[in-house]
Amino acid sequence: MDETRIAIRTRIKLAVLCATVFSVFYNVNAWYASTLDYVPSFIFSFEKYMPFMAWTVVPYMTSGALFVAVFFLCNTMQELRTLTKRVLLVSVVAGLFFLIFPLKFSFIKPDSTNTLFNFIFQFIEIVDSPFNEAPSLHIAFAFVFWSVFRNFTPTWRHVSAVWLVLLGISTLSTYQHHLLDVVTGAILGQLSFIIFPAQRNNFQVRNFHLANYYFLGGWLIVLLSLLVFEFYHASGFILLWPALVLFLVGYTYQKNNVHFLKNNLGTIPWYKKIVYFPYIGLYWLFWKFLRKNKKPIMLIPNLYISSRLDHSEFQNFKGNRNTLVYDLSAELEENKAIIQNCQYHAVPLLDIGAFDTIEIKRIVLEITTHYKELPKDGKILIHCTMGFTRSTFIGILVIKNILSLPLEEALLKIKTTHKDAVIHGYLQDFLKTINI
Repeated sequence: MDETRIAIRTRIKLAVLCATVFSVFYNVNAWYASTLDYVPSFIFSFEKYMPFMAWTVVPYMTSGALFVAVFFLCNTMQELRTLTKRVLLVSVVAGLFFLIFPLKFSFIKPDSTNTLFNFIFQFIEIVDSPFNEAPSLHIAFAFVFWSVFRNFTPTWRHVSAVWLVLLGISTLSTYQHHLLDVVTGAILGQLSFIIFPAQRNNFQVRNFHLANYYFLGGWLIVLLSLLVFEFYHASGFILLWPALVLFLVGYTYQKNNVHFLKNNLGTIPWYKKIVYFPYIGLYWLFWKFLRKNKKPIMLIPNLYISSRLDHSEFQNFKGNRNTLVYDLSAELEENKAIIQNCQYHAVPLLDIGAFDTIEIKRIVLEITTHYKELPKDGKILIHCTMGFTRSTFIGILVIKNILSLPLEEALLKIKTTHKDAVIHGYLQDFLKTINI
């Protein structure tokens, strides 16, 4: 009972702290903007077609209630601390933008035929400022709320997701914000996840941290697309394509969907090549011009690691039907010569992401078994896209297992053999947890 009361008291204190900081920044800046002779507005030309939907004022008004409730829905103290940091960051950063770049909403709000909705809009006019527009706090807070709501049971998670989407739409459909405010609010919310990540040192949630960078990149490109369209040319909307791809890849990282592109044959279906062209093309450029490990490196006799080989590099490697190739790349198709002439195994891993322990053990044990059964002219090649991290990681575990080496010796052997190996600290920590 004492622990429960302390937890509730702590939740109340943190909620009050955040509400106070928000109120001070919001109201002071609203007052300051009201004293200015002129406050500009920023409107994209197509926003005039945004319909006014009075009923969406209902989800719009729930933001305040959710602001308080979310502090009582956190499951752990760590989650509560992270929430508090994010809310404070959003409040302070948005407040600074309101002060330095004040903006005003400029559309005339139509009257509603519904008495209740009219009453709510009159209340909003009293408590809500026409200033303090970009970034939208409603949007930024909705992102922060979702970081807690996403831990609900599936049914309530879906309900809360729909409600937060409606809340986001309502900022436009109730004529409270312009599109610039919404996009910059999303950027600010996404930044709060990057600056204050949940479970910072937990390798198993690393993919969520990486996904936030993809999502942030997506929102930044959306903003760039809108600005190019408005001030340069309608072709700016084509930038929404790479933005969509970044959102899709971010979602892929969240789900750890290693087969989001390639099938078990090492090829990428034509329709995925079209949809993911910006992502695949960028990785191809990295592979073409930035990789260093172009010649397979022999770790122990007949066991090699490398980057993805092109046709001539594979010819120099002299692979044959007794050559086993383990392709860890999730981004690029395998070299057709390898697929046609070797025993090919597609075991993709997401670049610099978290790994599934069970799958890693399966891959390592399978390679170890095949290595011990290699015919006289047989060999094994393990490669990823660039040859820096994933192939190195699996190579360490394989030689550790084959030679029965302590982890430190396996690491030392890789570092002395593969000068371009990249073994991040988080990988070394993860290696210590794997027993094969």
